[in-house]
Amino acid sequence: MAGKKPAPERRSACPLNASVEMLGDRWSLLIIRDLMVRGYRTFKEFLSSDEHIATNILADRLRRLESYGIIASQPDLSDGRKLFYLLTAKGIDLAPVLTEMVLWAAAHEDTGNQALVQLIKKDKTQFLANVRKRWLAQKPGSKMKPEECVG
Repeated sequence: MAGKKPAPERRSACPLNASVEMLGDRWSLLIIRDLMVRGYRTFKEFLSSDEHIATNILADRLRRLESYGIIASQPDLSDGRKLFYLLTAKGIDLAPVLTEMVLWAAAHEDTGNQALVQLIKKDKTQFLANVRKRWLAQKPGSKMKPEECVG
């Protein structure tokens, strides 16, 4: 994305502070979830999520996540006005963190999507391997199709 802004200075050098500054808003982790688990890649797909993010907030969070190097954008070759969003290596490294957050919430709150929770509980290592495999299949130049990576 042309003209992307540098990441802002941090309030402190604490590693947890860095994480909170990058990911601690209401929407960023949900966008990462949609990229990671649901395979969303377009602005329109993010708008279709159950949480109903506003377009201006979505645009801001996508720019912010890109400025932190968690996601990258690339133009659609068939329509240069349209962007595809992808997790970077830094972004996919959040998979174990998000997985633990799902398990923590399911253990302590009344949550939905028990199919996902059970899939993770059954074999967390395999679940994470499949997430990474789908990510690799979405990278430019990959010969694998994401749908071939379902475990």
